[in-house]
Amino acid sequence: MAMPASEIERLIAEALPGCEITITDLAGDGDHYAAHVVAPQFAGKMRVAQHKMVYEALGGRMGGELHALQLTTAVPK
Repeated sequence: MAMPASEIERLIAEALPGCEITITDLAGDGDHYAAHVVAPQFAGKMRVAQHKMVYEALGGRMGGELHALQLTTAVPK
């Protein structure tokens, strides 16, 4: 079952208040997304830790409801 982009955005926004999220459906199938997340909570954290925070926000849906997520993260300028 595919996961809507709005649900991905909601889960990330709830876990990382004040973040900016851009979601792109890469294949038009609701299973392959790219997400760019800019969050103040990422400050001082290595990229791996930033990505882990986003994956934790998705609550174990990766590999199930959400098949593929190309993720980029950044700290606000």
